[in-house]
Amino acid sequence: MSAAQISVAAVRSALTDGAEVALIDLREFGQYGEGHPFFAVNIPFSRLEHDAPRLMPRRSVRCILLDAGDGIALRGADVLGALGYTDLHVMEGGAPGWAAAGHTLFKGVNLPSKTFGEMVEHQLGTPSVSAGELRAMQDEGRALLILDGRSAAEFTKMSIPGALSCPNAELGYRAPQMGAPGTPIVVNCAGRTRSIIGAETLRLAGWDGPVHALRNGTQGWRLAGYDLDHGQDAGPLPQVPEAGLEAARARAAALIASYDIPVISLAELKEWDTAARTVFRFDVRTEAEHRAGHAPGFGSAPGGQLVQATDEQLAVRGARIVLSCDTGLRAATTAIWLRGMGHDAYVLQDAPVGEAAPDQDHERDQERGDLGLLRGCTTLLDASRGMDYRAAHIKGAEWVQRAQLHRSRPYLKEPIAVLGRDPALVAGVRAELLHQGHEDIRTAVCGPEDWRAAGLEIVSTPDCPPEADCIDHLFFVHDRHDGNLDAARRYLEWETGLLAQLDADERAALQPLEPRA
Repeated sequence: MSAAQISVAAVRSALTDGAEVALIDLREFGQYGEGHPFFAVNIPFSRLEHDAPRLMPRRSVRCILLDAGDGIALRGADVLGALGYTDLHVMEGGAPGWAAAGHTLFKGVNLPSKTFGEMVEHQLGTPSVSAGELRAMQDEGRALLILDGRSAAEFTKMSIPGALSCPNAELGYRAPQMGAPGTPIVVNCAGRTRSIIGAETLRLAGWDGPVHALRNGTQGWRLAGYDLDHGQDAGPLPQVPEAGLEAARARAAALIASYDIPVISLAELKEWDTAARTVFRFDVRTEAEHRAGHAPGFGSAPGGQLVQATDEQLAVRGARIVLSCDTGLRAATTAIWLRGMGHDAYVLQDAPVGEAAPDQDHERDQERGDLGLLRGCTTLLDASRGMDYRAAHIKGAEWVQRAQLHRSRPYLKEPIAVLGRDPALVAGVRAELLHQGHEDIRTAVCGPEDWRAAGLEIVSTPDCPPEADCIDHLFFVHDRHDGNLDAARRYLEWETGLLAQLDADERAALQPLEPRA
């Protein structure tokens, strides 16, 4: 399918005209993270068929593609057209054209979410404490709760000594079971955003004791010279008794009224299926609760992470977002933050989370491959991420990356075996080889454990592929959590400097909500 060329100026207008639009950066993750337009969402060309239907479910959505000025966007338009997308545009000049027009290419990822966190602190005056101040409170034996608002996995990797795991959306819901009324609470994350949003979420939920964000999170703790814990079990979150459920329902109703959060019933939501609008349905409770039962059609997106990394869950600005939870409290607080970020968020009324059986997962991962396919293959390709290939690959396997395969179009002898750890990457390489005219292509999703079990020789190549070719890896301060204190400093400087980089349109899209007087 042919895609219409669109100027940078027209893209700027499209981002502010109020209609739905998806600005999709098709470059690989590392390229994207080194600099992209503020509202661009990354769907790497290597994963396009896999990720696009989830992030852009309505095939008639207006979709603007950008690349590195290397023609990948035109090929991406062909792929999306084959998937049924009908309103496709390619931005002239790609990311270099955006910069040449005088607009900022922002480093990093999850830009709108992290910038919004800085704006929340600035406008709401979020109270915070430094690492030294928190350490002094601990040394003095003060009664306080340190709650880590990140995911359980992140907590296990590293945590403040004495902290408990409580992901952000759970804070207002679970904190009454974790500490006595009036207990001071300090919320931390690894940097800044979730500390700020978590502290403000507790204030929204009506916690009656002092609430502070830990300034600069675990990175600030290390920069102050203090050690972190590693490998701590996050443990189960406390159950909420009936009295707590009733209190949560009451608080949700008050927040919905105070912040004018729109609500919708399942019957009304069903009518939206026929409208020319994109609708995302997210269950913002924990993944375990979602697995136990949820409203029909609602996927799991725990609220804290949904606010922290919204662009990993949806790519369509102007879409409708419907949020579900059991009491409405987690949905309401999440909606307050999403609406402040410019999203059209709703709360599902009387969500039947205990009635619906879990949806069947229609997106089946490719079956673990039979390594017997390697026998007789002339060409062996490994489609794993570049840094994974460096760490371990089958001796003789050549690294392959779909975007580079598209540009180089190498001559490859058949039969060709494509293997790798990620089914989306394997499928993407296979699709590109088929597009280039190859026929005998065999695939297997597998990794080092499978290779060892099959008795294959595994090697590592610390410098191959070279850094310049690892376009799927973001090297920008990538080791800030692994002891590189200079990288931590540079990351925090980047985060605190985001607001100053915004232009008028970008700043206008982020407006933390204020309650009605």
